[in-house]
Formats: sequence, C-alpha cells, structure tokens
Amino acid sequence: MARCDRGYLCEVCGEPVPEITDSDLYLRFVLGEVDSRLLLAAPERHLRCNPVQAQFIVDPHFEPVEVEGPFDKRLQDPGEVSRREFRVTAAWRRLRELPGSGLPLNAYPLPPDSPT
Repeated sequence: MARCDRGYLCEVCGEPVPEITDSDLYLRFVLGEVDSRLLLAAPERHLRCNPVQAQFIVDPHFEPVEVEGPFDKRLQDPGEVSRREFRVTAAWRRLRELPGSGLPLNAYPLPPDSPT
C-alpha cells in the first residue's frame, strides 16, 4: 500500500489501515467499484468500518457483520442478497490472496461479468 509518509487512515475511526486484506478501498477496487486512478486519493476505511458492505462477506474466516436499519441485508430481496454475498465474498477472498502474489495492480479486479 502506498501513502508512504502517513499511511492509509480510516475515515471512520481514524486508525491506520495497515494491510490490504483489511481495506474497504481495495475490496471495492477488486469489485470494480473504484478506478485504479483513485486508489491514492479515495477515502479509506477498515472493512468493518463499512458494515453495509462487510455484511455481505460470508466466510468462516470472517466474523459476520450485522447492520440494523434500512440497509440490513435481511430486509432486502433474497436473490439480490445471495448474488451480492457471492460476489463480495469472492472479492474478499481474492483480496486475501493478493499480498505476495506478484500480480500487477490491473489484475486485482474480478472480471465484471463473473462472480469469481
């Protein structure tokens, strides 16, 4: 991760986001939601500091996140929830594989037309 002098600071809690594997910004990049040109300028958050997104990560190695209120996935269309869980979980798993992989930045995102 860049920003050599001060590192990435979470815009929600203010604490550093030291690892790409805990980065909401890079998760969104892997999902194709953030352009690579914005990685150095876009706000950063810990995965858990964006619970609306984190609630869609469903993996035994990720402690579940619940959201109360109108963005709670339990209140959304089950088909859309299932599709989003599949895609966000796939992106989170890919994020965990990236450190030390040697992949170039442009190979990080998941293909837009496939869930994995």
